[in-house]
Amino acid sequence: MTAVPRREIAPGYTISRVIKGGWQLAGGHGTVEHAAALSDMAAFVDAGITTFDCADIYTGVESLIGEFLRTRPERSVQVHTKCVPDLSLLGTLSAADLARTIDRSRARLGVDALDLVQFHWWDYTRGDCVAAARTLERFRQRGVLRHIGATNFGTVQLAALLDAGISVVSHQVQYSLLDRRPAAAMTALCERHGVALLCYGALAGGFLGERWLGASEPAEPLENRSLTKYKLVIDECGGWSRFQSLLALLHEIGKAHGTGIGAVAIRWVLDQRAVAAVIAGARNTAHLTDTLAALRIELTSDDRARIGAMLGGLTVPPGDVYELERDREGRHGRIMRYDLGVGR
Repeated sequence: MTAVPRREIAPGYTISRVIKGGWQLAGGHGTVEHAAALSDMAAFVDAGITTFDCADIYTGVESLIGEFLRTRPERSVQVHTKCVPDLSLLGTLSAADLARTIDRSRARLGVDALDLVQFHWWDYTRGDCVAAARTLERFRQRGVLRHIGATNFGTVQLAALLDAGISVVSHQVQYSLLDRRPAAAMTALCERHGVALLCYGALAGGFLGERWLGASEPAEPLENRSLTKYKLVIDECGGWSRFQSLLALLHEIGKAHGTGIGAVAIRWVLDQRAVAAVIAGARNTAHLTDTLAALRIELTSDDRARIGAMLGGLTVPPGDVYELERDREGRHGRIMRYDLGVGR
């Protein structure tokens, strides 16, 4: 079995370079069977993928992972959750509100201290994200959370957190062959400050896979929110025909390495500057073997050159990290859910 490498993202704190994502366990991607979900978590950990990603807004996922943790008394699992205040609450968000969110996550997961809390802010014109982050920093100093991360921050706003002395150790961003927005200013900022990039969307919700090679362009409505979201990214990159050319190249490269499109796509992201880990949004173990294959293969200089030439013909989605998604009137923003009831 492929050994899963690890990366230290803070002194004494290491994570697996592939992280098991939890968003698909929150519903909207098919039925989630409770016992099977727990069994799948064990399979990932036994394979060496010991770091999990979840969020306060992923319905039921923190509690499900907490149940799993109780079966692992040796505490061999690292759990990254998120603190995502509702858009409507940003203007009045208080330290007490944040404390309730953190305490609720601790209770759901059944831990005294959260390993990593990834902080998100929907609209920088509302409230004060730096002040809120300072509150999280005080919680860290008190020991109720060990590390602070950001998720989907813009470059300017992440710099503001760092300049304010917030000990941000990681930043979760969307990063893939199709969405290379983090590759410029964000990567440079993170490298200067030692902030590790934790990347989701490496498989574009499943579009970067054999299922879609040679397939006709899908018509709306698509079968889940992930596909809806990432089809918009494909459109930004130049459309379905160019996407098919990319899939064909990845298939050819994967075949030469004895693997598939998904493994090549994940490997490419893992090889990018400042990237510590890729979050694999696996709802079950069906794709565990393919995910592990990404850790086995090594892209050759010729592979990288061919991929680079192909990417030169694809348009990078415009703007900074998560900028399209913040435009609530735009195509990307209209599908987002900004008020998920963190207080529930």
